Amino acid sequence: MAKIEKPYDPLDYDNLAKSVVNTLLEREPEKIPPNESFKGIGVYAIYYKGDFAPYRKIASPKFNKPIYVGQATPTGSRKGASVESAMDTTALYSRLNQHANSIESTENLKIQDFLCRYLIVVPVWVGLAEQFLITHYRPIWNLIIDGFGNHAPGKGRKDMRRPRWDILHPGRAWAQRLKAEESPESLIKKIEQFLK
Repeated sequence: MAKIEKPYDPLDYDNLAKSVVNTLLEREPEKIPPNESFKGIGVYAIYYKGDFAPYRKIASPKFNKPIYVGQATPTGSRKGASVESAMDTTALYSRLNQHANSIESTENLKIQDFLCRYLIVVPVWVGLAEQFLITHYRPIWNLIIDGFGNHAPGKGRKDMRRPRWDILHPGRAWAQRLKAEESPESLIKKIEQFLK
């Protein structure tokens, strides 16, 4: 029986996503947040190079395994904002800035132990590239220690549980008011199992 090989389709969604991701990964890692503000939306990857014991297996000077990946789109993007208006926002820079503030607020992480890569992307490809990054790299802060990208909950949502990220990395004032349903020790075990 003849081998059936799937023909290469450059317009296949996975191939299009790989194109965006490869361009992102070709960029030199830089400090988070970047030194200068810039306009645009897009995707990003955050890398860890410190000595926090649970993350030793992914800490690397080569920056080949992100600890977190994400996307930044402008407010109102779900309502059909134009490409021009999407690019006339500092959404991507602002998101990286928010992440830097979250890291700086913790008791057990140092901002100098993190670097990022980011790429300004046309709106239609942002979500696709982020999904590919999560599926391919399986970043700890996206899949196991979730909550890093969270914002303070609204007034009527004070009974929410504390995100795992804030249990393991205490410091964000709004998260300390939420109930922790897991211990840091149990989360460290989850990380160890995940990285096996």
